[in-house]
Amino acid sequence: QVQLVESGGGLVQAGGSLRLSCAASGRTFSSYAMGWFRQVPGKEREFVAAVNKIGGIKRFADSVKGRFTISRDNAKNTLYLQMNSLKPEDTAVYLCAAGGSTSGPWESWGQGTQVTVSS
Repeated sequence: QVQLVESGGGLVQAGGSLRLSCAASGRTFSSYAMGWFRQVPGKEREFVAAVNKIGGIKRFADSVKGRFTISRDNAKNTLYLQMNSLKPEDTAVYLCAAGGSTSGPWESWGQGTQVTVSS
């Protein structure tokens, strides 16, 4: 399995930007599709974005299209999520995941990083 560690979360005002990172170790990073999810206490985990193994195919939730961008650097074993025009409803714990395709199945998960957007 691959081990995943997220970073880059924090507190930001509405309209601001954050860039999340997910550092991978263990098995070969480039052999996995990667995804970002978010979770709010009391709600189901929500898909945010995913990218295929070489970065050429990307998928986004409707709620973040046009505002968030997903990318990966296989040389650095790192996944990114650039979040622009943030809204209070984007507040959540953001988790990265490694899997077989941009639709899953998702095999490994990080612990998450908190993103809080103030109004």
